[in-house]
Formats: sequence, C-alpha cells, structure tokens
Amino acid sequence: MAQQQLQPRTPHRKGFEMVENKERKENGKKRESVRMLISVTVLGSAGPIRLVVREEELVSVVIATALKAYAREGRRPVIGSDLLDFALYLAYDGSRALSLGQPIGSFGSRNFLLCKRQRMVCDEISETYVKDFDKKSAFTGWKAWFNRSLALISSQ
Repeated sequence: MAQQQLQPRTPHRKGFEMVENKERKENGKKRESVRMLISVTVLGSAGPIRLVVREEELVSVVIATALKAYAREGRRPVIGSDLLDFALYLAYDGSRALSLGQPIGSFGSRNFLLCKRQRMVCDEISETYVKDFDKKSAFTGWKAWFNRSLALISSQ
C-alpha cells in the first residue's frame, strides 16, 4: 500500500479568515488570489457591511465596493457615492486614514470604519474667495473708491 502524501495546509494569519484556491498547473487553470471577509462600518449607519474582497485589492476599490453595497441595500443615512469624499480607517486604530493606493490585506485587520471626510469651513471660504478674486477689479474698486472720496472732499 503506497503512502499518501499529506497536502500542506492553507496558511492562516491571526484574525483573518481566508480561503485559498491553489494553483493547479496540470489543469491549466490560473491561480486565484486569497480572499478575505471584511466588515466595514459606516459612521452613522445601523450595522456593518460585510464584503468578500481579494487580499491585494486597493483601499480605493474597497471604498467604492462598500459605497455600492451601502446604496444597493438602501441604508440610511444617504451618504453619496464619490469615493474621494470618504476615508477608511482601521476600526481599532482610527488615528489616521488608510492610503488609497495600499492593498487592503497589508493592514492585518478585518474590521474597518468608513467616514465622510470633513472639509474645514475656512477651506471652503478660501476656495470661493480664490475663484471670485480678480486682482484688477479689486485694485480698480479700491482706486475708484479713493477717487470718489477725494472728489467728495474737494467738492465741499
């Protein structure tokens, strides 16, 4: 009776639930990547969204997928769909937002928090001020006001 070779186990990391489909070259199939189940809690929503994503998916793709799932499920409050308006944080370490270009599997966590980015009021004011500001009209307006003031003083 021939001895059977034991198949190596799928590697597991602490805190991850992964399913790995191994490459079989003899069948000519492509290797499928490691998938993991993540929970994305949207700030202000009732509960987390659970997504199965590949370990090498970028954070930007995960945000877009979470926003689509949030809208498809009809959750409240309605938050929008522009991924640049949102930031993804680690659920247990929300000190800084995750970079949009990093793979989601590189953080070693399955729980994330999705928040809408806050824009400061002074940023909004400065943007509108820069758009509306025209140096020539501002200088002409000041000069015109000064000339009118001098004309009023000299006419008295």
